[in-house]
Amino acid sequence: MPDMLVKLYELPDFAGLLDELRGAGVEIRPAFSFEKRIVGDWITAHFSASWAAEAERGFAATPVSTLVAVEDGILLGFGSYDCTALGFFGPTGVREDQRGRGLGTALLGACLKAMWDKGYGYAVIGGAGPVEFYRKAVGATVIEGSVPGIYRNLLKAQPLEV
Repeated sequence: MPDMLVKLYELPDFAGLLDELRGAGVEIRPAFSFEKRIVGDWITAHFSASWAAEAERGFAATPVSTLVAVEDGILLGFGSYDCTALGFFGPTGVREDQRGRGLGTALLGACLKAMWDKGYGYAVIGGAGPVEFYRKAVGATVIEGSVPGIYRNLLKAQPLEV
């Protein structure tokens, strides 16, 4: 999967979508530091331990750079930035039964807006899975020659030796 580049100075306005979700009872917000284990366990259960480790990095940032979508105290999705590498968006994910509500787009928009507010001009979407989604949602463009990008020579899990 290629990396993609987003011009943060040309982001669409996500305020309407965020207001619509808020009206439906969904809050998109930075996670609180005391929610780190809840969020990490949830990401591991719904996606992977490696995504959880990346997103948990966001809890060390000020402000926290892992955002959550929450409805009635239930975690529906997350989005992170500055976790995999500085200037990178991701990982991000929405619970399978909640897809199609605009949560992924809202989390993407909120994260990218936070990056713009922090002073970035561009963001990299690392190992972008749904290329067409990112192209349509934020005008992201594929970075040619970016596979595997920074995701090369990664550690593989091995049995622990005692």
